Parts: sequence; structure tokens; C-alpha cells
Amino acid sequence: MTDEPLKIGVLGYRFMGKAHANAMARLPMFFPDAPEIERHTLVGRDEAALADAAERFGFSHTATDWEAALDEVDVFYNLGPNHVHAEPSIAALEAGVPVLCEKPLAPTMAEAAAMRDAAAATGVTAGAAFNYRFVPAIRYAKGLIEDGELGDIRQVRGRYLQDWLVDPEAPWAWRMDAEMAGSGALGDLGAHTIDLANFLVGDAVGGIDRVSGQLTTFVDERPVYDDEGEIEEYRDVTVDDAYDAQVAYESGATGSFEASRVAEGHKNDHTIAVHGSKGSLRFSLERLNELEVLREGNRGYETVLVTEESDPYVDRWWPPGHVIGWEHTFVHENYEFLSAVAEGRPFEPSFEEGYEVQRALAAIERADERGEWVAVE
Repeated sequence: MTDEPLKIGVLGYRFMGKAHANAMARLPMFFPDAPEIERHTLVGRDEAALADAAERFGFSHTATDWEAALDEVDVFYNLGPNHVHAEPSIAALEAGVPVLCEKPLAPTMAEAAAMRDAAAATGVTAGAAFNYRFVPAIRYAKGLIEDGELGDIRQVRGRYLQDWLVDPEAPWAWRMDAEMAGSGALGDLGAHTIDLANFLVGDAVGGIDRVSGQLTTFVDERPVYDDEGEIEEYRDVTVDDAYDAQVAYESGATGSFEASRVAEGHKNDHTIAVHGSKGSLRFSLERLNELEVLREGNRGYETVLVTEESDPYVDRWWPPGHVIGWEHTFVHENYEFLSAVAEGRPFEPSFEEGYEVQRALAAIERADERGEWVAVE
């Protein structure tokens, strides 16, 4: 890399495009040691919507062809639907362009393996975008586990509950199609939970050895609406609305995980708990500045407000007690990724780690199909 600003290309301009563009805009103010960047090319299909998004997000160029965009940028963010993760990401890596790809890595194991292999073969910086690793409270929790505060890890429990599909007349979207998404709540939400568990306790408990799984679809078809709000047709839902899984780790520790997109009353309820021989901890995304910790000898949990200057990333923001929000996780993620790119070093979570999550997701699907525990192959 040169001393010139890194030219950033981004595929996708909706939810994740907005989140990452916001993060890029915040970096110079709060992370002045971050590499200098130029929001260069925004890639999408709808030229009018693309032009509007580029103006709002601060990108100087647009493109409807991701292949052409790769010739113009130094870094590529693949924030498109799951079925367009593999080809553009692999092409970017083979062109020597670092990639940050949204999760899950791909809709199929074969594509995820190809992405992992491309990253390994090229040696180009490649990251899987699991933003919850960059919550200060999660980093604080990982430090407690690494320092042995919880003793030997015995159990990990995670759930991710949303309710945006409770209404059977909620509109059909690409996330409900197996060919485009790969899976439903399992890949969309479960990927986050499996990765977070791997991040927190993977060094202590080893890999996932075997799993059980149950996938459920409650609404088999959903409507497609026209511009007037009238139903044009119904399309099949070919992914799960909810999943449950049990996990056996190599160390003998156990895990239980669940996710739902039809859990009434839960907007974005991502929680994880870790239980050890000396203590426990639990975290909820809905109170992301807090970590509940039970230490050896105590009779109950204490709530730790993770907003001190000594806490991970917090010195870049506000005085103690002045909390941060969901969008700040993307600022931290972008800071770490772009710093890795500028220094020519690996980034974590890597494509290899994204692939390991994919292996677990695939095993849960196999367990559901067979109705029995299966090995993670």
C-alpha cells in the first residue's frame, strides 16, 4: 500500500451499506490514527437509488458492475446478499484487493470453502464481518475468561431473537429464499452467536465436535407487494424461521443456541452466557454497555458498566458512563480491518474463522435432516 488514501469500494447500499458508510465517516474524528480513506465507489443495480445513496454516504463514484469497480479501488467491502458473496470476494482477492465480507460467509459450504481457500492462496487481507466481536463489553468478557476469572469453562448459551416476521403477511424478501440466503434464522442470526461463542471460549474449549439441531418454518409463503401496497403474488419461504441446537465441544464443555425471527416482543435480543467452575458472565445486546459478572465467592451477579477509559475502545469516545450504541461496533470493526489492510497483516475474524462458523451451521442443518446428533465434518 502507498501513503495515498485507501480507495474504498462497497457493494451494497442498504442496511449494511449505511452502517459501514457511517463508520467510515466517524473514523477520522474518533480514530485519527486510522488509515486515511476515500469513499470512492458504491456498487449496486438500481442507478437512481445508487446515485442517491452515494450522495448521502459520501461516495464520489458509482458502478453497476462490481468487476469494473475492482479496477478502481484498493479495498472492497462485500455487503450484498449472501448469494453474491463468493464470486466478487474471490475475484477481489485474486486481484490483490483486500476484502471485508458480511456474514454468513456464503450460502453454501462449497462457496465458503472457495472463499477461505482464495484468502489462504493469495495472502491478501480478508475479513468476515462479525461486528459483535467489537463491543467493548464483549472484549472485556474475553479478557476475564482469558485471565481465568471463570475457571474451567463448562457451558455456553446463546440466543438471538427478533420478531420482524411474526406477521404472516410480512413481505417476502431474499432472506427467505434458500438459494440466495442459504438458510434463515440459522445463518442470519445463528452465525453471529456461533462466532461470538467461538471468540469468547474457543481457546478454552476447543472446536465444536458434534451438534444436534432443529429448524422450523412457521409460515410457508409470504406476499410480494407492488408499489401501491397491493399483493401481487405469494412466494414460497424455503428457509427456517427459527432454529435450536445443542453443541458438544472438544473439551467436554457444552453449548445451547437458538434464534428466531418470529419471537414476538424481541426486536434484536442477542444474549450470550458463559458458565465456568469459578464464575459466570452474561451479556445482552439490548444493554450493550453492560456485562453481568458472577465472581467466585459472590452470591449474585454484579452489573459492570463497561464505559471506563481503560475498557476496550472506550477511550476513543466519551467520559465514563456516557454510553455508546450499536453503530459504534462498526466503527471499531472498520478501524481494526483498515489498520490490518494498511499494515498488510491478517484480520480477525478471518475467512478461515467464517468458514468454521459455516461448518457448524451446516452440521446443525444435517442434524435437523437426520433427527440425530452429527459430527462437524
